[in-house]
Amino acid sequence: MPKKEVPVNHLEQFLPAGTGEAVLRYLHEYKVHLTIARERKSILGDYRHRTHHQNHRISVNGNLNSYAFLVTLLHEIAHLLTFEQYGNRVAAHGQEWKKIFGQLLQQFVQNRVFPPDIESELSASLKNPAASSCAEEGLLRVLRRYDTQKDHHHFVEELPAGSVFRTRDGRVFKKGEKLRKRYKCTEVKTGKAYLFSPVYEIELITAV
Repeated sequence: MPKKEVPVNHLEQFLPAGTGEAVLRYLHEYKVHLTIARERKSILGDYRHRTHHQNHRISVNGNLNSYAFLVTLLHEIAHLLTFEQYGNRVAAHGQEWKKIFGQLLQQFVQNRVFPPDIESELSASLKNPAASSCAEEGLLRVLRRYDTQKDHHHFVEELPAGSVFRTRDGRVFKKGEKLRKRYKCTEVKTGKAYLFSPVYEIELITAV
């Protein structure tokens, strides 16, 4: 199974020290069904609101480092709190959600649970958090510094021009020039050009 339910009292092993109690209060109060997922290609976490038949459901990728896990979990809890206050009347990542997510992040930033570099990136984005929990480039870069298990994946920006890489869906590209904020890369099979974020994670194949 790609997901497994984890008793909430075991959640602390995935979180930075000293944050478990604060997070657990939300999970207990709203009776959240929490699952820890294996690495997923397209998302870090997911939220499904309560229905007549099910409680709120949140899943977070279990391979994240503790700081990325916390930010992602707070992202999903913000969806829960937004639903509790507004139902389905507002946009998923609209101003209401952004405000709530910012307030959640502020609670942890002011308690100094993040290292200075992550705290700095979070503080800069508190007024307008990105739709993706780790979407901002600077935050992605600093969060990655705390990965304990280094793998063979790289950011596009780290590769030399001309490098050949594979995306998580199996397609192969050759890195080209940077156009403003993104890199123009050519799909080897089709010859079509695509623009990639500098911090898009890929697998390096070779350099030519």
